[in-house]
Amino acid sequence: MRKAGLLSAGLVAAVVALGVGAITVVKPYLSPDDFDGPGNGTVTVRIAPGSSAEAIGSALAEAGVVASVRSFVKATEDRAVTDRLRPGHYRLRKGMAAGAALDLLLAPASRVVRRVTLPEGMRTSEVLQRLAQKAGLPLKELQNVDKALVGLPEYARGLEGFLFPATYEIEPGDSAVDVLAAMVERFGAAARQVGLVEQAARVHLTPLEAVTVASMIQAEGGTDEDYPKIARVIYNRLKKNTPLEIDSTVLYAQNRRTLRVTERDTKVDSPYNTYRHKGLPPGPIANPGEKALMAALNPAEGDWHWFVTTDPAHRITKFTDEESEFVRYREELNKNLGAS
Repeated sequence: MRKAGLLSAGLVAAVVALGVGAITVVKPYLSPDDFDGPGNGTVTVRIAPGSSAEAIGSALAEAGVVASVRSFVKATEDRAVTDRLRPGHYRLRKGMAAGAALDLLLAPASRVVRRVTLPEGMRTSEVLQRLAQKAGLPLKELQNVDKALVGLPEYARGLEGFLFPATYEIEPGDSAVDVLAAMVERFGAAARQVGLVEQAARVHLTPLEAVTVASMIQAEGGTDEDYPKIARVIYNRLKKNTPLEIDSTVLYAQNRRTLRVTERDTKVDSPYNTYRHKGLPPGPIANPGEKALMAALNPAEGDWHWFVTTDPAHRITKFTDEESEFVRYREELNKNLGAS
């Protein structure tokens, strides 16, 4: 009996020991280590693209944001938000409850990013200046980027025309090469969307010439509906071997922005001056958007040889195939500009 009693006591002890061991193993999953409250101080954590909830939890734990990887994973599982976690840099706090850390990762305001919007028609020099001002990138670094590193199309001669206008998110650590490469990549996506290479041949242009035409369309302004008509004017004048006489090319040659182009301006000595030189300029004069690219590839039907934006304030552009009417349109423009 005594022996049996000892055996029973040992069995109970073993079971108890087993239970304690099981609890030790299971506890981190049932109730993982976690901080209380919103935390304090500030720390920036980078979430790499493609990171799992566990990888994100590991990054947070290493930065002292959460107490354990498992506490963060459990919070994401409990709330079923794993698929809403996005890569980027986030401003968090140390010693945060996992749920509070998750709240900040899901809040757009917590993301450390600079958003820079580049409108259609900006010249490359203007794009680089805006990036320097808005993204804090050194201007000289932007200007001196090795063009071979940004993924330009083989037909491109430089950045002009290929820094696609859009809103870009620039994160800490992004270099000048990274940012410009993203813009060129975005141009590539737009070029594929409009079938640039294939469609350029249809209008008897090389891809570079098509981008050049689109840049002039964009620089001349007007409304979206005017773009295909401007393209037609350009093609009609090319076919007739008449100088294009596009004011924006003269201004590009002078690195100026104005609505007033004088006769003296049209005599500037530059291959970009389409008053003095027939045919297209050597390359793009601005960075066109998708609608201008589409217009260059799909010109409107018409016999127009001139166009004038007679009322820039209201974006009113008039087209004609008669020189006398063109002269009247120029007078109307000068009147609206207060030049007559």
